Amino acid sequence: MASPVATRAIFAIVVERLSSCLMVVDAPLRLVAVAIVSYLLGSFPTAVVVSKLFFGFDIRSRGSGNMGSTNAFRVLGWKWGLLVQVVDVLKGVLAVTLVADMMVGHSLPFTNYTPFEDITVVRLIAGTCAVIGHIFSVFVGFRGGKGVNTAAGMLIGIAPVDITIAFVAFVIAVALSGYVSLGSLSAAVVFPSAMVIRHNVCGAEIAGYNVLIWFSIAVSALVIYAHRSNIQRLLRGQEHRFDKLWLIRLRCAISGNKQ
Repeated sequence: MASPVATRAIFAIVVERLSSCLMVVDAPLRLVAVAIVSYLLGSFPTAVVVSKLFFGFDIRSRGSGNMGSTNAFRVLGWKWGLLVQVVDVLKGVLAVTLVADMMVGHSLPFTNYTPFEDITVVRLIAGTCAVIGHIFSVFVGFRGGKGVNTAAGMLIGIAPVDITIAFVAFVIAVALSGYVSLGSLSAAVVFPSAMVIRHNVCGAEIAGYNVLIWFSIAVSALVIYAHRSNIQRLLRGQEHRFDKLWLIRLRCAISGNKQ
């Protein structure tokens, strides 16, 4: 099984060859190619491939029926769940780096009214396409994962401070509840909120804030939309809970037993 580093190296070679083929292609078609490749990259159903290849079944038939890393942790175990998570995050990272780099040295085929450089706009487009691909994967009937990991991978390179704050919110929510879905929803809400507070309250200078804030809201809304079934189960009290991740309760229980 190829390691993430080897996978990235192989993908870099593929992108380089594709970029070479696009040297004579006009900017509009090149940008379309970036969007399509990013979408297909995001569409790669990691958990489904791993479950079928190494376990002989489709993970969508087990657990919550989802092909995300949360269900992979639950059904396949933490080692394989971690592999699925790393690869899904890597899809977002690769989209905003290697795939977007196919536009390096080329102007956008439309007027750029944002405060960002053209390549940054391309990275935003590529990352968004990767997230859409993960949620609506063409390889599994357009019913993919929730998009959290791929979105995180995309945002690591675009808004590292805010995604770190969102990750802290994710950890706290999961530790307090045991619900990974609640952690993901919390992170989706906190991410644009952190950006608003840092810029407007703390006075932090965020490059391209007026554009980036709307982009972050759109990404968060997309993630929340993908979790609509989880929200319904949470409201009904039927959501799957990871007792081992319900750390605050465990500590309280231990303290109670000692008393």
